[in-house]
Amino acid sequence: MIRALFELTQLAEMSDVTLVPLLAGVGCMFLVYHWVPKPMWIYVFGHEFTHAAATMIFGGRASSMKVTSNGGHVFVTKDNFIVTLAPYFVPIYTAVIFVVFAIGRALWRWDSPLAWGVFFWALGVTYSFHVLLTWHILHSRQPDITSQGYFFSAMIIVSGNILILLFGLPHLTDGPGMWQVCEMLKDETMRTFRDIAEFASTASNACNSILN
Repeated sequence: MIRALFELTQLAEMSDVTLVPLLAGVGCMFLVYHWVPKPMWIYVFGHEFTHAAATMIFGGRASSMKVTSNGGHVFVTKDNFIVTLAPYFVPIYTAVIFVVFAIGRALWRWDSPLAWGVFFWALGVTYSFHVLLTWHILHSRQPDITSQGYFFSAMIIVSGNILILLFGLPHLTDGPGMWQVCEMLKDETMRTFRDIAEFASTASNACNSILN
């Protein structure tokens, strides 16, 4: 997946109309993160809401959500590793921006350069918010992580974030489309497996040579 993401970023083409407000949004969030009190209540609300949304997707129900600046919880009736780890790789506020803008375009024709500029700026703010605040809370002990195991959680969180970027970037650039991204992901995954098999074969031959 990392190879596919690297290839996608090489092929993607962003216009100034997209890139400038996007980077401006990232810069604004970076300044907020470092210079003012961190908006933890907002992050925790999104975190617990994502747990709730994920369990409902799998047919469960959520109740008794509690949110404070120091943490929160929500009770769910159906749990699995995706429900547990979803807040760490799903940028919920970025998804909200996508939905709101899609509704705005359909109902109120938000197609002016200003509207698009605000949209991309909001994407930059919300996605960097997700990355920075997730990184911040991962420095403390998280029951979500310990319950699933550190190694497994790390693999799911990294993979989930990469997949979000792989399937999100085609909507923001003039590069490869969704079908091409799927093909790219398949090809690079197969290439990685071939490289692993080749490395294992080389290592095995080297061990046999030493033993013989």
